[in-house]
Amino acid sequence: MQPCKFLPLCLYPSPVTQSPLYQNNNYLLLCVYPPQLLWNYKLNLTTDPKFESVAVEVCKSTIAEIKECASEELGKGYLVSCLVDHRGNISDYQCNQYIHKMTSIIFSDYRLICGFMDKCREDINTLHCGSISTGEKDIHSQGEVIACLEKGLVREAEQQPGAHAIKDECKKSIMRVAELSSDDFHLDRYLYFSCRDDRERFCENTLAGEGRVYKCLFNHKFEEAMTERCREALTTRQKLIAQDYKVSYSLAKACKSDLRKYRCSVDTNMPRAREARLSYLLLCLESAVHRGRVVSGECQGEMMDYRRMLMEDFSLSPEIVLHCRSEIESHCSGLHRKGRTLHCLMNVGRGDAGAIDPNCQRALQTLIQEADPGADYRIDRALNEACESVIQTACKHIRNGDPMILSCLMEHLYTEKMVEDCEHRLLELQYFIARDWKLDPILYKKCQSDASRLCHTRGWNETSEMMPPGAIFSCLYRHAYRTVEQGRRPSGESKELERWPLSRDCKVEVQRILHQRALDVKLDPELQRRCMTDLGKWCSEKTEAGQELECLQDHLEDLVMDCRDVVGNLTELESEDIQIEALLMRACEPVIQSHCHEMADNQIDTGDLMECLVQNKHEKEMNEKCLVGVTHFQLVQIKDFRFSYKFKTACKEDVLKLCPNIKKKVDVVICLSTTVRNDTLQDVKEQRVSVKCRKQLRVEEVEMSEDIRLDPELYDSCQPDIKRLCPNINYGNAQVIECLKENKRQLTQRCHQRIFKLQEVEMVDPELDYQLMRVCKHMIRRFCTESEGKNMLQCLKQNKNSELMDPKCKQMITKRQITQNTDYRLNPLLRKACKADIPKFCQSILNKATADTELEGQVISCLKLKYADQRLSPDCEDQIRVILQESALDYRLDPQLQIHCTQEISRLCPEEAAAQEQTGQVEECLKVNLLKIKQEGCKKEVLNMLKESKADIFVDPVLHTACALDIKHHCAAIPPGRGRQMSCLMEALQDKRVRLQPECKKRLQDRIDMWSYAAKVAPAEGFSDLAMQVMTSPSKNYILTMIGRAWLCSSSWVCCAGASPNGSPRNSRTGRPRPICGGQDTPIKESDRRPNAQIWTSSSPFRFGALPAAPLKQIVFCFLLL
Repeated sequence: MQPCKFLPLCLYPSPVTQSPLYQNNNYLLLCVYPPQLLWNYKLNLTTDPKFESVAVEVCKSTIAEIKECASEELGKGYLVSCLVDHRGNISDYQCNQYIHKMTSIIFSDYRLICGFMDKCREDINTLHCGSISTGEKDIHSQGEVIACLEKGLVREAEQQPGAHAIKDECKKSIMRVAELSSDDFHLDRYLYFSCRDDRERFCENTLAGEGRVYKCLFNHKFEEAMTERCREALTTRQKLIAQDYKVSYSLAKACKSDLRKYRCSVDTNMPRAREARLSYLLLCLESAVHRGRVVSGECQGEMMDYRRMLMEDFSLSPEIVLHCRSEIESHCSGLHRKGRTLHCLMNVGRGDAGAIDPNCQRALQTLIQEADPGADYRIDRALNEACESVIQTACKHIRNGDPMILSCLMEHLYTEKMVEDCEHRLLELQYFIARDWKLDPILYKKCQSDASRLCHTRGWNETSEMMPPGAIFSCLYRHAYRTVEQGRRPSGESKELERWPLSRDCKVEVQRILHQRALDVKLDPELQRRCMTDLGKWCSEKTEAGQELECLQDHLEDLVMDCRDVVGNLTELESEDIQIEALLMRACEPVIQSHCHEMADNQIDTGDLMECLVQNKHEKEMNEKCLVGVTHFQLVQIKDFRFSYKFKTACKEDVLKLCPNIKKKVDVVICLSTTVRNDTLQDVKEQRVSVKCRKQLRVEEVEMSEDIRLDPELYDSCQPDIKRLCPNINYGNAQVIECLKENKRQLTQRCHQRIFKLQEVEMVDPELDYQLMRVCKHMIRRFCTESEGKNMLQCLKQNKNSELMDPKCKQMITKRQITQNTDYRLNPLLRKACKADIPKFCQSILNKATADTELEGQVISCLKLKYADQRLSPDCEDQIRVILQESALDYRLDPQLQIHCTQEISRLCPEEAAAQEQTGQVEECLKVNLLKIKQEGCKKEVLNMLKESKADIFVDPVLHTACALDIKHHCAAIPPGRGRQMSCLMEALQDKRVRLQPECKKRLQDRIDMWSYAAKVAPAEGFSDLAMQVMTSPSKNYILTMIGRAWLCSSSWVCCAGASPNGSPRNSRTGRPRPICGGQDTPIKESDRRPNAQIWTSSSPFRFGALPAAPLKQIVFCFLLL
């Protein structure tokens, strides 16, 4: 063999041979000598005693320091091998350089590594990693044998099918070789030859040594220009690092002192294979960091690199490869770069139950803990790239890498600033962070001491079967909110809760997490676990943000017990702190800023913010999303009184005492309000419902009156009517309720009864009449600030005709007056004042009435007629006078008139009826056109009006207006009422010395003509009618003269014949009353006796005194004789 025949070729200049890496003796040796000759030469170098003696001379001080090497036997190459093993501890420069050169020779072939062949020969043969023939392209490829063994080791760790179990001593040798080659990538012959072109492409300026080239190549592993062979070799190297962190020279060196300091390498109970794992190192040092311990910056930097490495490539985690193989093949094939496979698996994990194997789920959770991306979002490359634009716009005020970046992204979830890809990556990561409270570094930092004290947690990387990671947050949540003082249901731990409340900082973080979890039900582990079946059953089509929880709340009664409990608890919590509903808070931001900012700024919300939003539901700042959200929460609250935090807190004791076993809020409200109403009506000294409960009860009642859906019984009863009569009416602002009231005559019986009951309650308590209070809000402030709630409508009625009255409010007052006049039960003042008169005079009407059905003003009409007869009690008379006065100005306030005269009004008085302002013109029109009225029912009502108008002039607004001056001049001394002023005007009309105003005179004459006609078609029913007919008759003087003569005759007879004790002349023999004006004794029927009968009532215009107590027919008989 001619040793130098290859020399010219090796010295021929080329781009490769000109590289500094190849300009050394080793390259020359590799190029010039044949492989076998070269291998023998290298073997001699490693075993020749001369080289050992050189090593002894150069490394004298080092050998003395390293006891293991000082005891090695010389002449067998063990000394050089030992120094190579400990080269990391060699500080002497000359020794270090010598050993470095020897290392490059040894690692060029696995057979030169001391003891390697003996320990791994069997595994080399089994795995078919034997001597690999060299070709022209790879003139020295013996590094492939070690690479083959390394791949076999990886396959075994991943439990791949057909993997061979490598012997432990060979495993140690493989890992030791990898460790010894970790500082210089030239020593990993397979990786060196696989990546030398990529090194030139990506890491040309990176100096070899201390693992720098490895790290550079790792960072470019997923570049498009990276060759597949190099990427594969790098991945194998990374997998070895995952099994033993010492395979990474830079990591082992940077963290050596910290590992010793925090005792991360001295667990004698743990097998070496596990203790050396990268995951163990990361967890141990991350635990120290999270506990506030100091870990060197260099070590943290290295940890950051390898955490990012784990998140980029799922295959570096053997557990993921082993347990998630089927999921990767089924759902994530083709996604192998930049963390996309891992995020794909995370997306599968947060999907429907059963889509991912539990072992795979656990492996993912473990990997997230190892990588800890919650501490720095940049660790998750997929998330970092997807969310870069959002971070630059929405979170630019936060320092790069700060843990608050994730919270900032969550705050902008489902906003216009969020992009879809970022939204997906963020939710995939948060799904796993939400399942281990330690993975949120801010929460862990603020609540670590509380969790240790209250929930008995262990270290950051330690878990307990008694308190798994997912249960810690639930424990913190219970201590943050569930205290007896706050009105929560007491539990066995209540005493502990009272004694050990959470720290303020921790509670703030708990609230933050709750706000985030409200964005997606899958971020709440307990909710998703217990409600998975119900979500699939009831809410499979609810895919928008926040819809799933709303759906569960809507179907609360249909949920299984476990799910119903957790949804109920969450809803109960929301009632206390509605800011947990982050989506709702975003939608309601304008109205919060305008009307509720003080409540929103409070650190501790006690239901005030939601109450404020409800009260301002219809302000101009309120948008549709906010309105829908607030209304939905109200609808949820009616399912259980505990869902209204303020109501529950104020009335808890009252409910237990007065309304036990009642759960639904609406039923509790009805129960308590009924109790309050009964106590009020019975004038009890001490109300059974407490003051604080009554105050909150009023708030709840007013809120419920705003939307018919908040009263389930009313809503259920009227649903068909709503669809038929109010299909396009909004529920809010009590618009549907108002629509049903306006269409009351067309309602079904069931709905009609409910509406009647509602109106009955509203008339007793006008504050519950939402439309009235809303429309007349400003007028109430103007006119009725000092009025009690129950007198609000009365106050508004009294000020209805004020010039300052708002037209819309006036219209609403008129509506309520019309309603009141349809039934005396809807007028509380009238009902109370006339409680004795109604059964006395109108019993026949009551007998025909049915419960909860309007009497259409029949009772009030009955009382009006009795008012004209002046037979009502004073209190009742006062109330009827008001009704007469009101209905005289507006025909719509007279239900009977409307019922019987609707067609006649349309025919005879269309213009008057169409007028916006009603001042009695329709009534005047009907009176004027009395002779043209065809319908008898209508004619009778108009005649009743004429009869009522005789009672006093104020009942006739047209006449009152026309004669206002004359009343002032001629009747100023006459008190109003009982027809006195009307009689005064009649006298003035007959007195030729008195000059009345032309309009007044004309109107009076018209009234006389009307009354004359009325007398013809409607005979007098009593003395008052008879007296008025006499006064309005053209033969008034003649009639009065005749009556006077009859009275004189009767008086003379009484004087002559004497009078019996009861005022009637008697026969001295029989003792019976004698006939008046002569005549035979005639028996008088008891029915003809009218004690104290008077021909004129006390209100008659001319009172001649009382006539003798004799039957009317005898007086008339006497009158005819005269």
